Amino acid sequence: MVCLGAGLLGAASGVGLALLPSIVDQVRFSYPLGTSSFVGVQIWFVVQHLGLIVGLLALAATGASGSGQAARAGQATALAGMGLLTVTELVAVLAAQDSVATPRVVMLGASYGISTVLVGVGLVLVGWAVLRQESWLGWRRLVPLALGCYVFVPMIPALAGPFVVARLAIAGWMVLFALLGWVLVEHPESEGSARG
Repeated sequence: MVCLGAGLLGAASGVGLALLPSIVDQVRFSYPLGTSSFVGVQIWFVVQHLGLIVGLLALAATGASGSGQAARAGQATALAGMGLLTVTELVAVLAAQDSVATPRVVMLGASYGISTVLVGVGLVLVGWAVLRQESWLGWRRLVPLALGCYVFVPMIPALAGPFVVARLAIAGWMVLFALLGWVLVEHPESEGSARG
């Protein structure tokens, strides 16, 4: 339920930011928000990302990806990436009044990129393990792999595009996290573990 809620609220946040009228120039890192609003949104993102971490932990706990080395590596990589992404969202508060060209913002951009790629790689590994394990049946066995693949296509290309497109792409990723949460609520353990 935590992952489902965090995903839905994250998607709503992404759409909201995409549609929000800007009150600062686009060269400001906090765009489209002023300083205080930006700080509040970043703190909200930290809390929301903690909900996504709960979802990743719940996915690992289902046993749906098995106990193989690739599954364990994927789980650790995805969690490390989401942890770094969460910390980056918090540290970004310090750059609320910076322009996008400052060294601090450049470092934040690198941290966002590295953490997102780690989550994507980790979820591709976990998703592939879920497919091979065949513990989940039907369309839901594709959800973890879709979460990982989505990072590379379309999200990373969209992040290099206009602000609105980037926010909507992130919102789409959050919808997939909400879908993962729904699958976890409906099926908190794999069929294999339920039968075993």
